[in-house]
Amino acid sequence: MKKKVLLYALGLMTLSLSAQKMSVNKKAVIASVEKHEKELIRISDEIWALAETAFEETQSAKILADYAEKQGFTVERGVAGMPTAFVATYGSGSPVISVLGEFDALPGLSQKTEPTKNPLNEGQAGHGCGHNMFGAASLGAAIAIKEQIEAGKIKGTVKFMGTPSEEKFFGKIWMVRDGVWDGVDVNVSWHPAAEIKADVQSSLALVDFKIEFFGQAAHASADPWNGRSASDALELYTTGINYYREHVKPTVRMHYHIQDGGQVVNVVPDYSRLWMRVRDTERKGMMPVY
Repeated sequence: MKKKVLLYALGLMTLSLSAQKMSVNKKAVIASVEKHEKELIRISDEIWALAETAFEETQSAKILADYAEKQGFTVERGVAGMPTAFVATYGSGSPVISVLGEFDALPGLSQKTEPTKNPLNEGQAGHGCGHNMFGAASLGAAIAIKEQIEAGKIKGTVKFMGTPSEEKFFGKIWMVRDGVWDGVDVNVSWHPAAEIKADVQSSLALVDFKIEFFGQAAHASADPWNGRSASDALELYTTGINYYREHVKPTVRMHYHIQDGGQVVNVVPDYSRLWMRVRDTERKGMMPVY
């Protein structure tokens, strides 16, 4: 099953030109995918087992970068000040096509390779979003393009973008800031999903922020009347957010994580913190909600 999903992903990434009669180039792409099939699946499995989280994907990034280098790409590591970010490049001139590859895992989602919940390592990280396949399949697509350039069948430059920390800190922000995509004509991406399809809708605009509440500590039993609970303020805020859901457009998404609601039960907490995100299909719809 896992092999089939990975191969479908590779096929989607590399055969996105048209649904017409298969061309010579498309046949060459399929041949490239099949040639590297076992290695790409091995890479996906290794990254799955490593399950490295945001900005800690040291081994996962190295596996992908090393294989790209082995295939003849020029690899720049540690781009945009991030040790686990890299760019693998092959070819010259236009068009310049970049292929996006992610590889970070999520905290607490350790899972064996089976369809029911069964942690590999209880409480540890895991690839609940399929980024182990994301990185491997995208690299496979970039290799297929590279081999066509190498054979003189097509012209241009292909870049495999190794982007860390998608799940938490959005490593691509630093890469965009430092001009990593400057000069790129088109960026191609995909994502593991429950069905195989081409996605024609853009991803959502997003604003990410944290909210802190400050109160006054007091003993929760001896003198709670002298306390001002920061966690009460946080709960009132989230209650307001949840009542607000009825009054926003269906395209809006609001989600939060309570990072600090107090440390012990017998102290009225003087500090609390919430991590919040607001999304919509376009920035102009997101900002009024924010």
